[in-house]
Amino acid sequence: MMQSRSTFLKMLGLSAAALGLSPTVTQAAEATETKKDAVALQLGLASYTLRKFSLDDVIKISKRLGLTAVSLKSMHMPLESSAEDLRAIAEKVKAAGLRLYGAGVIYMNTEQEVETVFNYAVAAQLEMIVGVPKHSLLSMVNEKVKAHNIKVAIHNHGPGDEMYSSPADVYNKIKDLDKRIGFCIDIGHVIRIGQDPVAFIEKYKDRLYDLHMKDVDKRAADGAPIEVGRGVIPIPDVVKALKKINYQGVVAFEYEKDGDDAVPGLAESIGYVRGIMKLS
Repeated sequence: MMQSRSTFLKMLGLSAAALGLSPTVTQAAEATETKKDAVALQLGLASYTLRKFSLDDVIKISKRLGLTAVSLKSMHMPLESSAEDLRAIAEKVKAAGLRLYGAGVIYMNTEQEVETVFNYAVAAQLEMIVGVPKHSLLSMVNEKVKAHNIKVAIHNHGPGDEMYSSPADVYNKIKDLDKRIGFCIDIGHVIRIGQDPVAFIEKYKDRLYDLHMKDVDKRAADGAPIEVGRGVIPIPDVVKALKKINYQGVVAFEYEKDGDDAVPGLAESIGYVRGIMKLS
């Protein structure tokens, strides 16, 4: 994996740009996106990556790195915000040229939380909620999805998650529900439970609405976040699988390492994935 990463970054001239954060990152991104085979995948950001940064920073950094879509976490779009404030946040993101497609990960443990989350999504005009609804609330979530035509992408959290450790756990609970309730597959957590993200991408393609792009340093419960391309996840195979199924959702980078200084590692990760997209 290390050799592959080095080769791709050298070929595309992205390594120095990613680490130095020069405008070349954006230029390379734009050049890559002009390739017909690259435009099939939309790269975006799960804003938890920039949890120590402001919303203005999230917007600025996303644009600088050539990302086009964002899913906002509560520190950037608070759940307790008024409808007016939520509309203002959404307009701010859209005015910057970014697609605000979702929010999350959001937990729903009570009926009141389900009400709050859907009102939040309606006010912000979200396409989807990236969420973790308690099993007993899924029927209520199902009715809300029908009423508001907002997708719910359930996020798997790997080892220690008693509700949705694996995408298979998600499927077992949603298979008979509205098709707009689907998956946000977190490939890092899949690897941490010793399973194959590629197999899940292909198996659940019809209801795969979001994907968290990341890497971890080992295939174990204590696998730690690392720059994409430096770890053990077969990123080229993941990209090929997404292209194979004609994935129409966002490939959302959730870079959890270096919370106080996430941009260099995020930029490197984006550069690596763009290289894979170009050559796959």
